[in-house]
Amino acid sequence: MEELFSIHYAEVGLKGKNRAFFEKRLAHNIKLSLQGTGYAEVERLHDRILVHLGQHADIAEIKERLRQVMGIAHFELSCRTENNIAAIKEAALRHIRDVSCESLKVETRRADKTFPLTSPEVSAEVGGYLVKETGARADMHNPDLTCWVKITHNAAYISTEKIQGIGGLPVGVSGKVLVMLSGGIDSPVAAWQMIKRGAKAVFIHFYSYPYTDKASLEKVIEIAQILAVSNYRSTIYLVPFADLQQTIVAATPAPFRVLLYRRMMTRIAERVATMVDAEALVTGESLAQVASQTLTNLRTIEAIAEIPILRPLIGEDKAEIIAKAQRIGTFDVSTRPHQDCCSLFVPKHPATRASLYDLEKAESGLDIDTLVEDALNNLEKRVVE
Repeated sequence: MEELFSIHYAEVGLKGKNRAFFEKRLAHNIKLSLQGTGYAEVERLHDRILVHLGQHADIAEIKERLRQVMGIAHFELSCRTENNIAAIKEAALRHIRDVSCESLKVETRRADKTFPLTSPEVSAEVGGYLVKETGARADMHNPDLTCWVKITHNAAYISTEKIQGIGGLPVGVSGKVLVMLSGGIDSPVAAWQMIKRGAKAVFIHFYSYPYTDKASLEKVIEIAQILAVSNYRSTIYLVPFADLQQTIVAATPAPFRVLLYRRMMTRIAERVATMVDAEALVTGESLAQVASQTLTNLRTIEAIAEIPILRPLIGEDKAEIIAKAQRIGTFDVSTRPHQDCCSLFVPKHPATRASLYDLEKAESGLDIDTLVEDALNNLEKRVVE
């Protein structure tokens, strides 16, 4: 008998001829996540992934880390034994011996249909044995404990707890994206949703020190660290933006300032995306949430983009975004007071329906290429884990 974690996936199993690619990536990511926990080996089988445990494995820590791995539908701590009824009964008893329960039931599933007993017969025999040995009563409707038995062609697996995973796809199977990460609530959630769909996220953040304090910069680094739990070793590019903002304020009409900031950020982010081989930009914009996020303004911002701008939150309400931020652990950091570069020098009445002609005319007095190059020359790269 061997105690191990049995990991199951959902969408990964539907990938047809590419399934092996997705499974290998998931196994690789599990290894990354479990570094330092005392696991012994990660093994791919045709319908699951097994995590074998070392002598001093930290089971509680392994559980917690597996919860954060994108691509896992659910997992359980299982006891693996021989696929004969005597071994299954003994393994089941051993697996539940430290669990206190007054009632139990056994559910069986056979992948090996040549097994001499049917699934109901296995459940009845194992259940009867457990009732006799533990003193618990059988309850098929509302048991304190359910013991699951899975019988394959070369082994049987016994478990008592199915732990829900995040789902989605393994990080790295969907390419790379550059996330425009602010210190607010929305963009970390947008990043997380792209990571869940298998994209490897690289981050870029624009800051306006000394007009904003260094605490706002540290806050964004902390958010990136939280996301790195699922995104693994992550890179964030920090772009000083204050001088560029001052140039825009001095040379352009006030109602267009925020939109011009966003267009300049997009230009700079595209250049960084090219540097890191990212195939799309990602923002936390939600339709009509603020003046710069009306449909008209979103169109004029992205008009200068040559790669896709993905907006995972575009149709979500603020309450929905907040709930997700709380669930993924970024909300408390995001809601700390901070100064955002786009909130500097904001006019009282920002344009809500700026035309492309208006913005291009406003930018005609700017040396855009020089401004972009200056920003890139002062780029700072940090790695977070």
